[in-house]
Amino acid sequence: MNWISRKMHLYNVTMGLYMLDWWERCLFNVLLLTLLWFICYNGSRFATEFYEGGHLKYKLLVDGRLPNGWSIPS
Repeated sequence: MNWISRKMHLYNVTMGLYMLDWWERCLFNVLLLTLLWFICYNGSRFATEFYEGGHLKYKLLVDGRLPNGWSIPS
């Protein structure tokens, strides 16, 4: 058994997929990948809006002003 086969077997046993038919495993994997995609996509959108909105920029300020030599890109 090579490394990839071992990891696939570990995934199937850990998630309980070994007892499912091939089409049920495929459906579960598609749903899991879709969920992960939504989490990553919306997390990146939130992080971008959080940074662009000024929340993070304001926290970088020292006493309401920038340290010497720093500037905020617009």
